[in-house]
Amino acid sequence: MAKEGIPVVLALLLLSIILIIGARLTEGIVLPILTVITWLLLLFAIYFFRDPNRKIPDEANAIISPADGKVIVIDEVFENDFFKAKVRKVSIFMSVYSVHVNRIPIDGNVVHFDYKKGKFYPAYKDEAAFQNEQTTIGIENENIKILFKQIAGIMARRIVCNVREGMKVTKGERFGMIKFGSRVDLFLPLHVQLKIELHQKVTAGETIIGLY
Repeated sequence: MAKEGIPVVLALLLLSIILIIGARLTEGIVLPILTVITWLLLLFAIYFFRDPNRKIPDEANAIISPADGKVIVIDEVFENDFFKAKVRKVSIFMSVYSVHVNRIPIDGNVVHFDYKKGKFYPAYKDEAAFQNEQTTIGIENENIKILFKQIAGIMARRIVCNVREGMKVTKGERFGMIKFGSRVDLFLPLHVQLKIELHQKVTAGETIIGLY
C-alpha cells in the first residue's frame, strides 16, 4: 500500500470499529447502514492506494511510463518553459480504478520543479493541461532531458510529489501520486522513438514510452 493511503485506511478502520460497537449497543438501522457504507469505503481505499511492485525495464535508453492509465494524447506542441522548442507530448489519463503511484521515467537529476495552483477540470479535457492544479518536473542526464506534469482532475484535489530541484533520481523510483483520478503529461524531444500508440493502456514503471 502507498504510504499516503495509510492514514485514510486507519481512519476508516477506526470509524468502522466504532460504528460496529455502536450498532451492537443501540437499536435501529441507521448505525448498521453507516457501518456497511464505511466498510465499503474502507475496501475501496485499500484498493485505491494499492502499490504493486513493478519490473523496471533494463534498457538504459528507455523512457518508462510515469503513470498507469490510457494514452489519450500524442501530439507535437511548443513547450515554452523548459525546452523552449517543439516537442512531442504524451498524455496519460488515470481513472479512479488505476494505480495512482507515480514513478520516475529516466535516470538523472531534477533540474526543474514548479507547482501551480489551479482549477479542477476533468483530467481528460484539454483545459486541464493548462488550468488545473499541477506540478511540473524536468529531469536531465548526459543524453537527454524530459519534462512531465502531474495534473489534478475533477476529483483529484491532492497532488503528492516528493522530488525537488537538485535531487538525483532513478528510473522506476516512486516519487508521488495524484489522489482519485488524474492525468500525467510527458514532453519528449522529437528524436525519441515512441513505443506506444494512442488509446494504449500503460503501466507505471514497466511500459516503455520511447527510446532515445
